[in-house]
Amino acid sequence: MPETETVLDRRRMRRHVSLWRIAAIVAGVLALASMLGASGAFEGLAGKEYIARYSVTGTITEKRKELELLDEIAEDDEAVALIVFINSPGGTSTGGEALYEALRKVAKKKPVVAQFGTVAASAGYITGLGSDHIVARGNSITGSVGVIAQWPEFAGVLDKVGVKVNEIRSGELKAIPSPFHPLSEEGRQETQNMVDDSFKWFLDLVKDRRGIDTASVPGLEKGRVFTGRQALGHKLVDEIGGLDEVLAWLEKKHKINKDLDVVDKEPKSESRLGALSLTRSSVREMASEIVSGASDALTGGEASRLLRLDGLVSVWHPSEN
Repeated sequence: MPETETVLDRRRMRRHVSLWRIAAIVAGVLALASMLGASGAFEGLAGKEYIARYSVTGTITEKRKELELLDEIAEDDEAVALIVFINSPGGTSTGGEALYEALRKVAKKKPVVAQFGTVAASAGYITGLGSDHIVARGNSITGSVGVIAQWPEFAGVLDKVGVKVNEIRSGELKAIPSPFHPLSEEGRQETQNMVDDSFKWFLDLVKDRRGIDTASVPGLEKGRVFTGRQALGHKLVDEIGGLDEVLAWLEKKHKINKDLDVVDKEPKSESRLGALSLTRSSVREMASEIVSGASDALTGGEASRLLRLDGLVSVWHPSEN
């Protein structure tokens, strides 16, 4: 009898353990499904059409994962259109160029419409030019058509603290401009030539995409910014409004149902471990913060903005003067 009870107890224990295992597996599957759903992994599996939306915010730089996502949207047959929400003062000129080219590739497959937020200036405006239609708020800040090359100069500060930078260069224009030496006239002229070439590319892009004579728009070629209403008057944007106007244009122009779901898309994580992993990019960001902090101590804070952007910059910021 005791042996029978022992056997029954063991069976009951095994059943309890099995139930707990099943519960754990179900919980794990549900958690995984939730994570995949949040990341958009299931989008398009059911064959349901939708409108994709991608947000370009903050400082614009060339990001590989961002460009890959736009390629995926272009090839996704369920994504019948793309809304690009832009809220950015700009960034690197190459970053804006890369986004522009990626959006034009998408536009060969499906309509692309830009929606401007608080600010869509400089490289942010370059990004908007990659769309087929631009909708801005009346008080959006846009324009700032121009290119700038900036760098801090520490030569005077280094002399005061007794630090000398030694270097051997292959030519007088190598590593020019440099934060460690005053800029020569030859170096200044070559830097100006580079800025002028990039600026001409920017102006030609505006002329081609907007069909306007940029010289006839007051202040445009001097880097002026405009409100959305002013931009509309100068044909820099197509319409004043928000998401409702974006969807209405898609329905009117391309017969796309405005009641379709608008699905926000995000680039895939650089790491399989996601936010729990310390990626190379996060290490670089930490290093950038350290360098910026040291530079701020010498320059009063101006260097922290400059050191984060390499190359020619198309960015708008209010003047401190």
